[in-house]
Amino acid sequence: MEIEALWSEYHEPVRRFVQSKTGYHPDAEDIVQNVFMKAHSHLNEVKDEQRIQAWIFQIARNSIADHYRKDKRTEEPPGELQTIDEYEEPDYAKEVIACFRSVLPSLPEKYREALELSELKGMSQKELSEHLGISYSGAKSRVQRGREMMKEPLTGCCHIESDRYGNIVDFRVLLEEPPEFKRNRKKLG
Repeated sequence: MEIEALWSEYHEPVRRFVQSKTGYHPDAEDIVQNVFMKAHSHLNEVKDEQRIQAWIFQIARNSIADHYRKDKRTEEPPGELQTIDEYEEPDYAKEVIACFRSVLPSLPEKYREALELSELKGMSQKELSEHLGISYSGAKSRVQRGREMMKEPLTGCCHIESDRYGNIVDFRVLLEEPPEFKRNRKKLG
């Protein structure tokens, strides 16, 4: 998609979105211009044209946050920087958790337990250290190592794309199960 087509299709929805999120702030049009400058700079990085709407609205949310952060205004950005009725951002939480759960059994027991308790059951790392009877730094280290061990199998079976703030902006299952599982099943069978 060319930047002119992007402008034609999304300028008005993005302008309304930015104005609604900034309370019609005088800088709203500057923020909108910034959104399209960033979009122009990174348009060649968009791999899936069906994701352009999500991508442009994510740039808009980030631009609003950047605007308030950069100027360190005494005013806060109004409300949550969520979507407007015209655009509902997909929630990938269920899919990501399902993918996470499919990879989790491949980890050694101590890392699997640490991740199950902290990531799936919401236990803080302080609570985890007490539950496991290990030091706080030991619990943090165990969770971090478990996360590192999860990266390769997760990226082998799932496409997870996040913005610079860690928010998941795209998710697709590439394989029904991690390649690690197929190899282990062959060894057992």
